Amino acid sequence: MTDTVTAAPEAPPKTRFRGGPWGTLVAIAFGVMMVALDGTIVAVANPAIGADLNASLAELQWVTHGYLLGLAVFLITAGKLGDRFGHRNVYMVGIVGFTITSVAIALSGTVAVLVGLRILQGVCGATITPAAMGLLRSNFPPHMLGRAFGVFGSLLGAAMAAGPIVGGILVSAFGWHSAFLINLPVGIVALAAAVWLIGANRPTDPGSRFDLPGVLLLSAAIFALVWALVEGPVVGWAHAETLGVLGAALVMGAAFVLWELRAAHPLLPMGIFRLPTISIGTVLMLLTALGLMGSLFFVTFYLQGVRGLSPMQTGVQLLPLTLMIGLFGTPAGRIMDRFGTRVPTVAGLVFAAMALFMLSRLTFDTGAVFTSVAFLLLGLGLSLVMTGATAAILTSAPVSLAGVAAGMQQAAMQLGGSIGTAVLGAMLSLTIVGSLPGHYADQGLEEPGAAAVADMQSTVSQGGAVVPESATAEVAEAVTRASHLAFIDGIHLAFGIAAAVMAAAAVLACFMKPAARNGSAEPVVHI
Repeated sequence: MTDTVTAAPEAPPKTRFRGGPWGTLVAIAFGVMMVALDGTIVAVANPAIGADLNASLAELQWVTHGYLLGLAVFLITAGKLGDRFGHRNVYMVGIVGFTITSVAIALSGTVAVLVGLRILQGVCGATITPAAMGLLRSNFPPHMLGRAFGVFGSLLGAAMAAGPIVGGILVSAFGWHSAFLINLPVGIVALAAAVWLIGANRPTDPGSRFDLPGVLLLSAAIFALVWALVEGPVVGWAHAETLGVLGAALVMGAAFVLWELRAAHPLLPMGIFRLPTISIGTVLMLLTALGLMGSLFFVTFYLQGVRGLSPMQTGVQLLPLTLMIGLFGTPAGRIMDRFGTRVPTVAGLVFAAMALFMLSRLTFDTGAVFTSVAFLLLGLGLSLVMTGATAAILTSAPVSLAGVAAGMQQAAMQLGGSIGTAVLGAMLSLTIVGSLPGHYADQGLEEPGAAAVADMQSTVSQGGAVVPESATAEVAEAVTRASHLAFIDGIHLAFGIAAAVMAAAAVLACFMKPAARNGSAEPVVHI
């Protein structure tokens, strides 16, 4: 049986600040900025974490992937919890959990403990962003949602812009532990602002039942997929472990879809994907994150390893990217409200493709002006894409599914990040293995054998070099240059792939149905 359900009538916006739309936006700013700040700080802190804990590239990837894993697995479930029990309460639980796990991470002394806590931190973070977006969706009138999401994106961008600089200062002065301890004061302020400014807790779908089988199947499918993406490049894509885990992800994913089609109260109603705006917007979020997260993970190693910049200098170099996202988010929202989502989103993807193509041309001594222009274009493009895709998804879903839609949007972004770092990391490593011996020969060094290259691959993939202890200064310089040239070969391919993905996404975005300029929600068909 098929029922068509339209969005519930929107309540008129409150005129007071405390408990009203803009007060809610100010309150959730602290929480979402804390999550965004953590992400960019960790990117700058990764080299210091690797050096202090003697972590390999695979282990450092798990510092990032563990967090993304926790987020991706729990995002849609957290969104449903917000719809069922109220986004205000779920948001505050997430703030408390995120703050506590951040302090625990700072106190960890091994990579295994750190990664485990990062997964738990991701689960806590998963409750914050969908709840925050659900609060925006239920508090702002339709014609102002584009502007609200634009401001929301600006806040995220401001945190991203501050992250590398704050992270660079903290890591340089106090070590990588301080990059997580910073969340303690931010978390306290975020909790206080939520208590004071957000109105009474109001569930948007209080009559629904909790779909436990759906939660278990979806969580298992996403967990297996992310695990395979991380471990595949390490053990090999054709390895029995990789194939087995990928097979499990496929089986669990198919079982989830079949269950959701039959469930009386599905976690994720499959009918929501019959709307092209939602389905295409979700794919665009995944592809955008693939290019962004996959690129940023390795550009940090380029700046610090090859260019020799300090963490602070790296943060400054990335400032055009993060600052542009912060500054252009609000104008992007106004553009969406006036012109719809399709044209600005396509334009943003074209800008992002151009920027990533520029980054695929990086050399041993590329100047700061070139990289700054590339980061500026990338930030401009991502502002348009993320605001457009987010507005398309959430304004097309009914208020009763605001949390689920927000969780779906965020899950696509986190999965895209995992796919990006895994796939681009694999391409980077394969290129290094193939080109490193030749660069050794070009520098007048003896070509290393396959076993030696395999031993060096992890270090070279982080922008470093394995220099023998007894090497002379001339030999050390030659080894370092050969290693850096092999790393540059790898990022040429990785960024080239990312640019191609953005170009393909721009073509896909052309098929989006332009969102209504008044922001009215489309009907959602439940099956």
